This record gives sequence, C-alpha cells and structure tokens, in this order.
Amino acid sequence: MDRTVIVGCGGSGKTTFARRLGELLAAPVTHLDALYYDRDWKPMSGDRFATLQHELVASPSWVIDGNYASTLPIRLGRADTVVFLDLSPVACLWGITRRRLHRVLRDRAGRQNAQTGMYDRITWEFVRYVWNYRRSMAPRVRGLIAEHAGDAQVHVVRSRRAAEALLTHIAEQVSRRT
Repeated sequence: MDRTVIVGCGGSGKTTFARRLGELLAAPVTHLDALYYDRDWKPMSGDRFATLQHELVASPSWVIDGNYASTLPIRLGRADTVVFLDLSPVACLWGITRRRLHRVLRDRAGRQNAQTGMYDRITWEFVRYVWNYRRSMAPRVRGLIAEHAGDAQVHVVRSRRAAEALLTHIAEQVSRRT
C-alpha cells in the first residue's frame, strides 16, 4: 500500500479516511479539493491541475483523495491500492451535515478552518449531485477503475462501519510488519 487513491461521493468520508490512512502508513496525504480551489473558490486550470497530479504520483508513497474524473486516470495508473467509498446517498448527506455542524461549532469557538475545498460550499446543486451520485457518477468511476487501475487492489466500501473495518485491517497489517 504505497500509492493509494481514495474516491467516493461528497460526504462519504474521503478526507477522514485519507488522513487516517496516511497516519497508519506514514505516507503524505493530498486532498484534491484543497489543491484545486484557492481560498476565493477559484479553480485551478485543468492543465495545471493535471501537471500537479503527475508530479504527485511520481513520488514513491502517497495517499490522494478526491474524485475529479477527468484526471482520475493519472492517479489510477500509478496506484497500487484504490478505495472506493460507495456509501448510500443518505449516509453521504448525513456526513455533509455533520461536517458542516462541526465546522460551524469549531469556527464559533474561534478556531480557524485551515482547509479549503468543495465541502465548504453546500448548494442545492451539490445536494442533488450527492443524492444522484450512485446512479450518475459511480458507474463512471467504476469504469475508470476497471480501465486504468491495472493490478491495483480495489476495495469497494459500502458503509462507515466497513471503512472502519478496512482501516483496522490495514493497521493490523502494518503492525505485523514492524
């Protein structure tokens, strides 16, 4: 598990899973939303975004979370592991709601939000995207994984409990190696 791609719907837990996996593997973690958008919500140019991803995946060890189907083949082509968080729309919407409430409470307590990304902007369009992700986007993601992931080990995770179990399994494997 040297090079891991994490994909899934907004609210599925990609960022949290990536952070925890990076800690377990002692691997650098990149959250593509934070890379793609600046603090004023201006997106990076597509060419620059692709170039940065080529640079990231050239490293020997990494965890990268984010969808961006147009550049997913870049990441999949170098990945040895893919984690597809394929949670239900209700679970994803609940994840978005919990995250938003947590951020509002944290910001009221005077702590600054150091990350940027799509998850900070909840619009009806985004809610519709999340609700329809399994029907509209997930088949495309599955197709890209099948086409570009080669011999990578693919984990399709369908619940938060299953995500936790996968992290526990990985932690056990890491501890056996040390």
